[in-house]
Amino acid sequence: MPGLVYYSSASGNTARFIARLGLPALRIPIRPEDPMPAPVLPFVLITPSYADGEGRGAVAKQVIRFLNDPARRALIRGVIASGNRSFGATYACAGGVVSAKCNVPVLYRFELAGLDTDIARVRAGLEKFWAAQPQGEACSTAP
Repeated sequence: MPGLVYYSSASGNTARFIARLGLPALRIPIRPEDPMPAPVLPFVLITPSYADGEGRGAVAKQVIRFLNDPARRALIRGVIASGNRSFGATYACAGGVVSAKCNVPVLYRFELAGLDTDIARVRAGLEKFWAAQPQGEACSTAP
């Protein structure tokens, strides 16, 4: 199965989700001075959402920096977003932003660090997704 790339802030919710998922994943660093991962296989991006009440700032700056590199961006095939349902319309909105900018599907949304049902659904969904995924171009623009 191709890979996962994820971003997790200091809160660690996304990192906990990835650990429970138990699949190989590369982490986008929190600190801008740390080196970015260099995936060599197609990947699904898992990212939390950060937004004001209008949805601005939904995608973390480090995720934008990661996707601004054409070689990395060319390998994205889908996005999974996390968020907090208490933020209403902006819940997991980073997924929609990345999806629109990179022309990839939003595969799933989960709250905070996810539930056991989210873990099971994402594992099963990724297996089906990668089995059906054709080889080809992906994103041509960054968020």
